[in-house]
Amino acid sequence: MRVDSHHHLWNRSVTPQDWIGEPLAAIDRDFVVEDLAAAAATHVDRTVLVQTVCTLDETPLLLEYAQGSPLIGAVVGWVELTAPDIRYTLSELTSLPNGCWLRGIRHQVQGEIDPGWLERPEVVNGLRAVGEHGLVYEILTLPHQLPAAINAAEQLPEVQFVLDHLSKPPIKNGSEEGRAAWASDLHRLAKLPNVCAKISGLVTEADWESWTIADVRPVVETAIEAFGPERLMLGSDWPVCLLAASYEQVTHLHGELLSGLSESDRARVLGDNAVAVYRIDGQ
Repeated sequence: MRVDSHHHLWNRSVTPQDWIGEPLAAIDRDFVVEDLAAAAATHVDRTVLVQTVCTLDETPLLLEYAQGSPLIGAVVGWVELTAPDIRYTLSELTSLPNGCWLRGIRHQVQGEIDPGWLERPEVVNGLRAVGEHGLVYEILTLPHQLPAAINAAEQLPEVQFVLDHLSKPPIKNGSEEGRAAWASDLHRLAKLPNVCAKISGLVTEADWESWTIADVRPVVETAIEAFGPERLMLGSDWPVCLLAASYEQVTHLHGELLSGLSESDRARVLGDNAVAVYRIDGQ
């Protein structure tokens, strides 16, 4: 099974996407299930739909999308991790008629000023609650926030963590020192058996106009070395990827980057790992 482990949908009249400004004008429109099917259906069998805004109102809408689409196999929603009643909120969401599609939670930690936000006691308590409900927690960080992610994942070995976008490595910008620090922290995170990672969102970390496979290959090789094919997944990051590449171009990029793996290892990264982590089709 081929799985796109990371994409988004939004209807701005229902859930405004205030993060989309002038530099992102290419994606300043609605993207709904029909658009997803047109872009992805010939490339993948199932997908994982991921939240985009930090509001609880979005998550039930994403669950509705999953309920009505044979393509979407899982949803990663949002809750306030620091809320005292987080366990009640998670129980309410999973008890919805379509709550069975909720398989994970994510927060835009990349927007938090405190680089240690993920290791705050109240956040760790929230992460523990996510695990108690049988849900994955997706780590969305920038490279300088990786040490806190490592600490949090170390404290919670019972929670399954998934690193989004390889923590946005400095592909276009950044010094050799910065890239070396990112690689070192990625290896440290990968030593934890309760963490896996997504090869996703990389074309938008490269030059949007002139990126090449050679630009992206070094960070993917680092990820394969760190996590191994047993703990990596592919994600298109559509429609955000449209800032730099079409769905088809991202699919081709992934194929080229995995060409050196064995057939069985490619199968793991292309879909088997995501099927297991997100329990797609009831697995």
